[in-house]
Amino acid sequence: MGTCAAMLSRGGMGRGCVQKDWTCRNQDDVMKEERSRSEHNLVNIQKTHERMQTENKISPYYRTKLRGLYTTAKADAEAECNILRKALDKIAEIKSLLEERRIAAKIAGLYNDSEPPRKTMRRGVLMTLLQQSAMTLPLWIGKPGDKPPPLCGAIPASGDYVAKPGDKVAARVKAVDGDEQWILAEVVSYSHATNKYEVDDIDEEGKERHTLSRRRIIPLPQWKANPETDPEALFQKEQLVLALYPQTTCFYRALIHTPPQRPQDDYSVLFEDTSYADGYSPPLNVAQRYVVACKEPKKK
Repeated sequence: MGTCAAMLSRGGMGRGCVQKDWTCRNQDDVMKEERSRSEHNLVNIQKTHERMQTENKISPYYRTKLRGLYTTAKADAEAECNILRKALDKIAEIKSLLEERRIAAKIAGLYNDSEPPRKTMRRGVLMTLLQQSAMTLPLWIGKPGDKPPPLCGAIPASGDYVAKPGDKVAARVKAVDGDEQWILAEVVSYSHATNKYEVDDIDEEGKERHTLSRRRIIPLPQWKANPETDPEALFQKEQLVLALYPQTTCFYRALIHTPPQRPQDDYSVLFEDTSYADGYSPPLNVAQRYVVACKEPKKK
């Protein structure tokens, strides 16, 4: 499908990715056939209703016909939904493969002394990549009755969760001046012996590495929560959070001003800022990807 092809053209294709791409294309063809069949059935439903209105009566014939048409429409919708879920699973597999290749290339670069060190990424490029990461965060779409999983929206990770290499996290580190701050970081490794992570500052890739305990790490959401179906998986108005300040790689304390109303919406947050009379900044938008729970008490 188009999304798969676009992702692969941006990240390069290995053999596994090519095979996954063909699978996605085949599913795209199946999806078109399924949608064409379901649209034909929906047209029949509409025409049947129009005939009933013209005749101004609901005969046993029309009642039986509509029951059959609606049963077929329901089955078509379920089939289309299953195809879409499979396509989303394939896209997730492709993204995972590309991420594994990126991490392997990064590790190879770090330990290859024969090549000159890579230049630090320009800040404008980094900000664009962070924005793209937020936009492409998958939306959680559960089956009827399913509850959103951990790391969906505001739902925290389980107690025994260990972030994988390459995962983005909020990490509490000591700054140059000795103060502590929450930064956006990438997991390098986790030691079960010491229960500590090694993470890289996302803003200084390959230059600054931190060894931190679990309590200093907050995994970022891996799915967006859908406000229309799972509002309980979102932070609520006036809830205290840590949010990534726009155009920076640091998290600061903030209050939720307005939760997302639609799946594509961001949070509107009020950052703590003593330069304002009420102690908070004007509302600023922050993507679901970069808003996590703050366990510290709210300032009075």
